[in-house]
Amino acid sequence: MFVSRYLGWLAASLAATSDVPAPRRHRRAVMGFATGYPAAALEPFVRSLRDRFDGEIILAVDDDPDVRAFLDAFQVTAVTPVQPPEWSPHPVMERFAAYDAWIRSRPWLTQVLLTDVRDVIFQGDPFARPAGELEVYVEREGDTLAEHAFNRKHITALVGPELAARLMDRPCLCVGTVLGPAAEAARLCRTMLMLAAVPRSDVGGAFGADQAACNIAVHLGLVPARIQPNYGRVATIGEDDGAGLIWRDDGVIINPDGGVSPIVHQYDRHPHLADGVRLRWGRAEHCVVEARKKTFSDRRKRLAISVQRRLPELR
Repeated sequence: MFVSRYLGWLAASLAATSDVPAPRRHRRAVMGFATGYPAAALEPFVRSLRDRFDGEIILAVDDDPDVRAFLDAFQVTAVTPVQPPEWSPHPVMERFAAYDAWIRSRPWLTQVLLTDVRDVIFQGDPFARPAGELEVYVEREGDTLAEHAFNRKHITALVGPELAARLMDRPCLCVGTVLGPAAEAARLCRTMLMLAAVPRSDVGGAFGADQAACNIAVHLGLVPARIQPNYGRVATIGEDDGAGLIWRDDGVIINPDGGVSPIVHQYDRHPHLADGVRLRWGRAEHCVVEARKKTFSDRRKRLAISVQRRLPELR
């Protein structure tokens, strides 16, 4: 009998502990997974956050001397994930096992922010207003999951069409930013990891499973969380047409309603904002995204994954 690769990885990950030195003086922490990125891609996130936040910042990064030197200069805790010898899920799922281990190794933490890195900047202290309960954020105000083909696809893959259909009238939540009590954030991480164990490895460990698992966990009430509207603590602006978003001369992104969010996610989808962020917080090479041509190897790998998703996984 074949053994699920995802379940094998999950068992090891949930038993893992973090041996990275932790500063006990900090009770709030920002956590992100940034493997695969050079130092230049991390600069807007780190510089803008450290300008407004003096707590612990923990980033998973590659073992790159330039990256580590940059993070050391800003007192960022750098963690290089240890890759299992056989299999690991996509980093979007792998990160939640890391977050859980980091939180468990820091029982003194009271509040955490779990966040994307490359496309996030900060315009204020994210914890200036403490969250009494776990907060999750709407991706686009007024839209439901039924209107998001990407989320429909991955939720259906994770739990099947019947259960997915029950959720389609709910708001689309973005897993890229989650903030609140540390214990509740860890609970969300573990719940998402277990939800992803329901299907075969190549579904639960794939890109998109994280977004699907977060929406399922919250909308089914598996994890208590307060759903917050867009353009509050967090502005998720990738789905916005950009017309109402303003880059102010002093380097602040103004929301369509005239407000300013402490956390801005997906700013790089809008050239006029990306240019401003690059000039204030980054380097010339940051925010320049070039489309990579698909190779034969890419197409073959995608076909293999598609086939594997349709085959049974014996357990």
